[in-house]
Amino acid sequence: MIVVPFYNLVVVPEVTFYFQGEYFKEIAGQDAEKGDEILFLMLKEDKQREDMTPEDFYPIGVTGVVENLDKDGNIGIKTLGRVDINSVEVDKDDIKTTFSDRIIIEDIDSQQQKERFEQVKSAVLQYINGFQWGIMVRNYVVRWKSMEEMIANLSNHLNISNEEKYEILAADKISQRFELMEQVLYEFIEVSKIGEEAKKVQTEAHEKVYREEAIKKQIEILQNELDEMHPENVSDIRKFEQKIRKSHMNEIAKNEAEKVLNRMKQEGKDSHEYGMLYDYLDFVTGLSWEKETFSDINLVEAEEILNQEHYGLKKAKERIIQQIAVMALNKQQSGSILLFVGAPGTGKTSIGQSVAKALKREYVRVSLGGIRDEAEIRGHRRTYVGAMPGRIMDGIKRSGVSNPVMVLDEVDKMVKDYGGDPSSALLEVLDPEQNNTFTDHYMNVPYDLSDVLFICTANSMDTIPEPLLNRMEVIQFQGYTESEKYQIAKKHLLPKAMRSMGIKAANLKVTDEAFHTIISDYTMEAGVRGLKKQLDTLCRVAAVKLVKGEQKSVTVSPKRLKEFLNEKPISHDHVLENPKPGIVTGLAWTQAGGDILFIETMFTKGEGKTIVTGQLGDVMKESVQIAVTLVKYLYPEKAQLFKENDLHIHVPAGAVPKDGPSAGITLTTALSSLVTGTTVSPKLAMTGEISLQGMVMPIGGLPEKLMAAVRAGMEKVLIPVKNVEDLEDVAEEVKEKIEIVPVETIEQVLKYAGCR
Repeated sequence: MIVVPFYNLVVVPEVTFYFQGEYFKEIAGQDAEKGDEILFLMLKEDKQREDMTPEDFYPIGVTGVVENLDKDGNIGIKTLGRVDINSVEVDKDDIKTTFSDRIIIEDIDSQQQKERFEQVKSAVLQYINGFQWGIMVRNYVVRWKSMEEMIANLSNHLNISNEEKYEILAADKISQRFELMEQVLYEFIEVSKIGEEAKKVQTEAHEKVYREEAIKKQIEILQNELDEMHPENVSDIRKFEQKIRKSHMNEIAKNEAEKVLNRMKQEGKDSHEYGMLYDYLDFVTGLSWEKETFSDINLVEAEEILNQEHYGLKKAKERIIQQIAVMALNKQQSGSILLFVGAPGTGKTSIGQSVAKALKREYVRVSLGGIRDEAEIRGHRRTYVGAMPGRIMDGIKRSGVSNPVMVLDEVDKMVKDYGGDPSSALLEVLDPEQNNTFTDHYMNVPYDLSDVLFICTANSMDTIPEPLLNRMEVIQFQGYTESEKYQIAKKHLLPKAMRSMGIKAANLKVTDEAFHTIISDYTMEAGVRGLKKQLDTLCRVAAVKLVKGEQKSVTVSPKRLKEFLNEKPISHDHVLENPKPGIVTGLAWTQAGGDILFIETMFTKGEGKTIVTGQLGDVMKESVQIAVTLVKYLYPEKAQLFKENDLHIHVPAGAVPKDGPSAGITLTTALSSLVTGTTVSPKLAMTGEISLQGMVMPIGGLPEKLMAAVRAGMEKVLIPVKNVEDLEDVAEEVKEKIEIVPVETIEQVLKYAGCR
């Protein structure tokens, strides 16, 4: 099949086109033979064959066949039907395509077509009769048998753009095509008339309507040319008219935009509302309304990108790859809304960037921390002074596409107050069944968010409302182990810091021992944010030394860390050197990861009061009461001690608020140690809630707690039996460094502690 590119012609089915042989060879790249199949492809811009690319063609073409070749080399091609162009490949010698038939809806019968054609034909004949050359042209016009033949023969004389000519080809209904052709032909007649009348300086009343339309058309054409020559002089009204026409808005949005534009015309630049109307049109026309085509996903490449940019996070990356695989199979956005939950600095936000890179999509981040007004999500209504769109639509505008990867950061930090509940407004955004018609109050028109891949992040799920949490799939980001932090620091953080400071690899070396010392003695977190700050500080100090010429190459060892970091090492809680009865080591989870804490108990002479200090929350205070009751039950012979003495329970540090259900067995063991006078091994730590029946209940945050135990030098940890399954989430190096003992009852706990 011979592919014939063309520009600025009206090519429609059921018309015979004639080409000179040399011209045909120039545009088609080869000679034609009788019976050859032809495919006409319409260009968006006039280009030479060697400069053409697949993006230069419109998606609808016309097939044809070579009917005859005369002696002079002229070629007659009969067009057959329209086709959808599925793919185009352009090389130096040939243009290859794949296509499928495009259906035309015949909603008017042949009789109506003939009547309307005869009316237009009559108008053309009436027009040419007024000229001397009309006698010669009349015989040519009389032979036209259809509207398509008429428009094709007049194609070069029509004052319409290439885009408008394509609209005639693209019309899927016969009635629609006829309306476009009639409009063009009547306007052609009137434009031609006006051209003649301008020469004769004559006007006639009955031509006023057509004359006005023709003048408007000519003004528009001239204005387009002026706009192209001097884009800086284009008026706001003109600019927005063009933007609305090219924006691919849905009908509701287009009607609203045109309504605001008409109001803008009426108000004028001196109106106090002009600025508000301008801002609205600037926003809605700046959005990407066109649905993006789904690009193929290379799953292996996506996996490589995630592994290159993030060390560890095995389970999180596995779940992300599953999501990408589902999207690749369905060829569309699908799957759950992901919620990444973990301590600060564990890579939740940055992995969202990697997902965007893997999917070859735009990335946009929307921070929701501290939002207390529903309008921050849905936007302000335009009746308010200073109204703005919501953060979701603002993010879409910034991305420039309709299908970005949007990271909603800190969804657990939203605040509910008199201004509304932003988390409730977020329900519509994150619901795939509703967000295809999301309506921002500022825009007041629906926008399709169904192609957006939403990824949410949070440090804790405690403050996220249940309805919102149900719409998302939670992926836990556990804290990094020391070896993972070492790899991240060496492979990612330090090279990045050196690049940002302008330090070459040959000018700075940090020993492995220094890395481990920074991680263990200068940071105290589950993530790597603090580690990044320390490495940035180290590089800045090294930069000063290099610039001053003190050293040509800087090597940082553990002994020199104080010189470079200019601060004292962090004091971590470690194994007690002088253990005493009544003191037991517990494990706690915090938003920064895990930590150990000491439960300290003491009897003093008194009247049986129980004093609790250390800023304990209500849940821990209830655990104290249960522990006291259990110890009285387990050691009835010691119950008198609680009557004759005051019991003081303290959990350092006193300035840090503490709460949670996981200190039950630690409190009970500490009291048992106190009443029996048994010293519990300082290298034994434990975590677990206790019931009044003495059963050890499950807890959360086990991976972080076990990492804290290893960091503090513990050798054995007691955990609830029901948490054994959670050990799958614990790094192997942590499990290798510590003995983990599952317990089911308080009796087992006390036995391991040496109190029974």
